[in-house]
Amino acid sequence: MSGEGEATQREPWRPGMPVFYWAVGKGLIGAMMHTFAPLSIYGAERVPRHGGAVLAMNHFHAIDPACFGVSCPRRVVFAAKSEAHETAGLGQLIRAHGALSIRRGESDRDALRRMRKTVRDNHMLGMFIEGTRQVSGVPGEPKPGAAMIAMNEGVPVVPAAIEGSRDWTFRGREPVAVAFGEPLRFDEYPTNSKGYRAASTVIMNEITRLWEFLRVAREHGCPPGRPPRSSHVPSRFE
Repeated sequence: MSGEGEATQREPWRPGMPVFYWAVGKGLIGAMMHTFAPLSIYGAERVPRHGGAVLAMNHFHAIDPACFGVSCPRRVVFAAKSEAHETAGLGQLIRAHGALSIRRGESDRDALRRMRKTVRDNHMLGMFIEGTRQVSGVPGEPKPGAAMIAMNEGVPVVPAAIEGSRDWTFRGREPVAVAFGEPLRFDEYPTNSKGYRAASTVIMNEITRLWEFLRVAREHGCPPGRPPRSSHVPSRFE
């Protein structure tokens, strides 16, 4: 594991990053993903094009960050576990795209500071809300981190879901679908553990709703369409 001092220096953005990101991230990696994991994308127009935001996603497979990154119309600064940063090749690639290193299962105040700074600097922070991959094949229980950062920094949460990646292999090349929901704000929720839990439940319910939409879409061959709007966009604590 890299030392804490070294991790502190891994900032999410550097001069020259936009050229690298659009040339490699959206170009080469995008072409590879569409070749090896045929992607269907729904609701990308709902993603705010400017300002800080948290992209909250479910997680099934190692290819999920690439699928979400290619599908999202703006750059995503992913919060990635420290083990991924230490993997040869992968570590250099995700750091080049500005990914933040997170020590899973430990209190990491420096990582929290950098995540909050990311949205404060008007970037989109990408967080897998369950904290780890779900081997069951269905979305799991949410962690409070995404809600906590969004609520303390006063930025929206964009829920997003993925389906199909759990069964993906290089040989099988299973089609994958991604859906983005409407931005959620929790300005009137209390910034305490009760408020974070309540907001996380709302976010996870919306991700699950999007995931269920994707299940039906994939059963029908992923035709063009748009996820139905949420019947309730939270604005206050209940």
